[in-house]
Amino acid sequence: MRRTLARWARAEWGPLYAAVRGPLRRRGPSALPLTAAAVGLTAFLHYAQNQPWGDPLVRNLGAVRADDPLGPALLRTPLSLFVPAPDLPVWGALAQILLVFGIAELCLGRWRTLAIAYAATLAGTLYARLGVILGPHAPFGLPWTDAQVVDTGPSAAVVGLAVYVGWRYGAYATAGAVTLAMVAEVLLKENLAGKEHLAALTAVGLLCLLAALRDRPRPHRDPAGWPGRDPGTPPVRT
Repeated sequence: MRRTLARWARAEWGPLYAAVRGPLRRRGPSALPLTAAAVGLTAFLHYAQNQPWGDPLVRNLGAVRADDPLGPALLRTPLSLFVPAPDLPVWGALAQILLVFGIAELCLGRWRTLAIAYAATLAGTLYARLGVILGPHAPFGLPWTDAQVVDTGPSAAVVGLAVYVGWRYGAYATAGAVTLAMVAEVLLKENLAGKEHLAALTAVGLLCLLAALRDRPRPHRDPAGWPGRDPGTPPVRT
């Protein structure tokens, strides 16, 4: 039983472990500048939004609501990723960023990590606007009260990054478990955050599909346009 579990763990997480271990051994903590900056920024914004001088500033720069005008909402969306949700403990957001952003940065690089995190967050933000327009009686609609909810935090980005990294490095069971957990969240407690997580997963799923199509091997074609032999293969004699 233990050997079976060990083989499964190596198959599931072996490539991911190797991708994380290499940069950490070579560069140490300096391999994680994005993660360090994200953790520091999130901690600072948490402190600021709990101060009389900082709360209006954080709200004006990083608070997004579905009933906000689209232009200001898009400008605030990047910073909203690092503004912890006021009704959740900040240590949870910091732990999520440290673990998932850290693994993603080591495996994907800082810019791809940031792009996927932003795409997942943006998908959730845009879904909230669409869901309010659809209304509570539509299959994917939201009640009008959700338009007033301050929509911040790294959770959508964390979910999206976890699934993308899992898919990219063959940890399909892990990516599937994260996806099923988000579906269960919506079924058990139907709220704005849960549905935004599903929107983030949909966006990341499209990114995975595009990456798979881009990386798909293409058959060689000879000058006449026929698929088949490699350039060095000798001609077939008849």
